[in-house]
Amino acid sequence: TGVAPTDVPLDDKETMSIFSSTKALGVTPEQIHSEVGTYGIPEYGTKFARGMLLDTHPTTFDELIRISGLSHGTDVWLGNAQSLIEQGIVTLQQAICCRDDIMIYLIKKGLPPNDSFKIMESVRKGKVAKGKEPKWEQYKELMKEHDVPEWYIKSCEKIKYMFPKAHAAAYVTNAFRIAWFKVHEPKAYYTAYFTIRADEFDSDIMCHGKEKVLNKMKEIDLAGNSATTKDKNMYAILELVLEMYERGINFLPMDLYKSHSTKFIAEEDGIRPPLNSIPGLGTVAAESIVKA
Repeated sequence: TGVAPTDVPLDDKETMSIFSSTKALGVTPEQIHSEVGTYGIPEYGTKFARGMLLDTHPTTFDELIRISGLSHGTDVWLGNAQSLIEQGIVTLQQAICCRDDIMIYLIKKGLPPNDSFKIMESVRKGKVAKGKEPKWEQYKELMKEHDVPEWYIKSCEKIKYMFPKAHAAAYVTNAFRIAWFKVHEPKAYYTAYFTIRADEFDSDIMCHGKEKVLNKMKEIDLAGNSATTKDKNMYAILELVLEMYERGINFLPMDLYKSHSTKFIAEEDGIRPPLNSIPGLGTVAAESIVKA
């Protein structure tokens, strides 16, 4: 595209909007079977992550970092922050999301920095949840003396592992840059995704219009847990192929002289699949055909 990922603006409103809506992609939730437009975005493409987005409706980069922290922690979201947010006890901004949040919050409440750090370390390692922090009762009293609310203390007692905020920020920066290309350079985005990530791409199903894609998705849905591992892995790619079709981008026919052996190619009229996307034809065979 000629656009360097590092030049992508991290405050782009259209890109930010796909984490809470499908509007910027030019499709409706009914068309792509999702309320948000994050299929194929690292960290936010899975069903679990999309559910978190629906629960939290993020509108800022900081909130995306918080969600990343929640999704990578253990017992930080499910049965903890999720319930507190649903009950209206806290907002996403107030919930414990990354390990750093604990130390910074406690220092702001007036606790000594050294104690704030030690509490954070005990919580994020799961020592408190496992009952292996001998000073916990002492720390609880210290927190109560500084008006730390009961919900906060109970939330700390459930956590078994917490993600560092810097790590979450790095993940989100990368995800947001990819999302920008999905919004503003869709053909390039889908071409890159299918080339790099789509190991289960099947041209017989995916390159012949959205009806065939929808039928395969329905078949996998009906099979449920009895669906094959291949079909389960294919489902995420089918979701993205359906979205691509709904955005008006099509696959071009495979061509012995125009198709690459292993890479999808973006052309003016659509995306041309590689020869190795033909079922049963491996990469080695595809490369041999192109060379011949």
